[in-house]
Amino acid sequence: MFCGGGSAGHVIPNLALCEDLNGKAELCYIGTDAIENELCKKAGIRFIEFKAVKLVRGKILCNLKIPCAMPRSISQCRKILSEEKPDLLFCKGGYVSLAPAIAAHKLNIPVITHESDLTPGLANRLIASKCESFLTTFPSTADKFANGVCTGSPMRSSLFNVNKASCKRKICPDLRPTILVFGGGSGSASINACLRSALPHITQNYNVIHLCGKGNAVDSNIRGYVQLEFADDMACIYGAADYAVSRCGSNSANELIALRIPTLFIPLCNSASRGDQVENAQYFRSLGLCRILDEDELTAENLHKEIENLTRDDKLKAALENYIPLRGNKNILKEIDRVLNR
Repeated sequence: MFCGGGSAGHVIPNLALCEDLNGKAELCYIGTDAIENELCKKAGIRFIEFKAVKLVRGKILCNLKIPCAMPRSISQCRKILSEEKPDLLFCKGGYVSLAPAIAAHKLNIPVITHESDLTPGLANRLIASKCESFLTTFPSTADKFANGVCTGSPMRSSLFNVNKASCKRKICPDLRPTILVFGGGSGSASINACLRSALPHITQNYNVIHLCGKGNAVDSNIRGYVQLEFADDMACIYGAADYAVSRCGSNSANELIALRIPTLFIPLCNSASRGDQVENAQYFRSLGLCRILDEDELTAENLHKEIENLTRDDKLKAALENYIPLRGNKNILKEIDRVLNR
């Protein structure tokens, strides 16, 4: 049984593992009526819904219900797990994983969790002691836990089996170099606004594929500008891209770097998050694998300038070519087998 949700970043890695396990195990997914429900239905994975409790950062009044709501959520998960009797619960972090992991531990069902970011999130920190293995994307993260194991990030195999020329012909209006711009599953208002202001300059030399987020599309007839609210086929989107501008959630960042797409990261600032994206970006920059534009310096002019710098950064391109990414699928499946066989 898999769990994790609330955002695509907690679901897509699980689905990558489900692809590898298809036909080898009976799969099901426990989550909320959010994006995980939608994505599991598209993937044909049996889905079981429960009501999770979410901590809202910076809003004390919204969190007053947690002491009452959390026991109900755990009880609901315990009932589901008692009926389903999974051999193992695999968590991908986030608030959706917390109640199922606690319930599974109470029922002596082995739990494995995976942490994508350099610094563990709250839910994973809370359930770490209840897990057989605490799997991580980054080596230094695993070192912080007695049961920590660095496996790398799970990625969909489909991302690595595309014909770039065919993808570009399918999506782009011409064969000029193409820049992919996206700000996470829901888009980014600041990135969207600055990009659209800079488009007349950027599209003089490049195509732009803009994943703007659901409900964020605008009317435009600018040549070379392809606007999509959401993409089901990210393999083709990545395949068409020569460069990228992105937030720095760990999953998409690791995909971009594994695919050797030179990327300008605009990490979500600390005031709008727990600071994980800034830390992820700084880690990759320390290895020479990306460029960074701080959000407080994000303007249309700076975005255009940094994109030009990105396309001319031969040192970055060489570092990406020489980098050997750690794709986590095989390592994670090996750890799952180890726990089940024990």
